[in-house]
Amino acid sequence: MTAGAEPVCHRCGRLRSSVPDLDFLAWSSERTGGSLRWLCQVCSKTHVRDIEGKLPDEYWR
Repeated sequence: MTAGAEPVCHRCGRLRSSVPDLDFLAWSSERTGGSLRWLCQVCSKTHVRDIEGKLPDEYWR
C-alpha cells in the first residue's frame, strides 16, 4: 500500500471508507513479498482458520 492509498479488502474488495472506525479495528493485514494486503472484518472472520494455519509452529507452543 502506498502512502495515502485507502486499504481495500484483498478478498471482497470492501473499501476501508465503507466501514465505521470500530469495524476497521477488526481488519487484519498481511505483509507478503513487500506488499501489504488487507482482509475486512467479515473476510477475516470467515477465513480465520486459513490465517491461523499460516502461523509458525512456535506460535502454538
